[in-house]
Amino acid sequence: MSKLRILYVASEINPFLQTSEVAQFLRTLPQAMQERGMEIRILVPRFGLINERKNRLHEVVRLSGINIAVGEEEKPLVIKVASIPQAKLQVYFIDNEDYFQRKSVFHDKQEKFYEDNDERAIFFCKGVIETVKKLGWAPDIVHCNDWMTSLIPMYLKTTYKNEPLFKNTKSVFAIYNNGFSHTFGDDLLNKVKMVDIDDTILAPLESKDFEGFIRMGMEYADLVVKGGEVSDELNQLIEDFSKDKKFEISIEEEEQAHEELYDIYTNLAG
Repeated sequence: MSKLRILYVASEINPFLQTSEVAQFLRTLPQAMQERGMEIRILVPRFGLINERKNRLHEVVRLSGINIAVGEEEKPLVIKVASIPQAKLQVYFIDNEDYFQRKSVFHDKQEKFYEDNDERAIFFCKGVIETVKKLGWAPDIVHCNDWMTSLIPMYLKTTYKNEPLFKNTKSVFAIYNNGFSHTFGDDLLNKVKMVDIDDTILAPLESKDFEGFIRMGMEYADLVVKGGEVSDELNQLIEDFSKDKKFEISIEEEEQAHEELYDIYTNLAG
């Protein structure tokens, strides 16, 4: 049997950036799966807090240069790469001057949520899929972590469904307690759209807020994972929305979580 190929997508990973428990979980999980014989790729945004010199990031010219459409605009995609110290793992960074050069993640110095965080998420999700296409690497499982990655399962089942590279790809969507109270503008759905995507497909996102993004991930992922403790409201949303494909893991119990996810990937890939 050939090695299972797992693509991890998240907004952060240690040691490059940590703002929540996602970063540490994403640091240990890919290595644990690699040690179990799986082939791994990791993609995250290159937020401006990440020191390129200290972390030895460098541009991958052969992967850069694509333009990613966000609504009516097209933005250039730059791909950078670095290695995780003490691990045989590379991390690919999605970068764009307009979206990711700020010295903060989702809030400005006044703790105001960036109005264009929706565009940053859209650019990131589309950029991830286009980067994997450029790599020519067909993932068996795409494990999406947190709200910023939630559009990827939908794109894989619509615009990219006939792409040979993704014809057998399954997706896992992991939900964490990293909510926000912001509501995005009325143009959100139009910015998300690509080929083969209409308003019906985007119905879960109609609230244009954190819960909308979570609903999108749950609707189109093949399996939903709750990554640790979440708020009562979020817990109820998960219960109401994804009964038939929900699987709880405790990321505090790392070893157990790794074993459970190994079984999940193996079963999903068939």
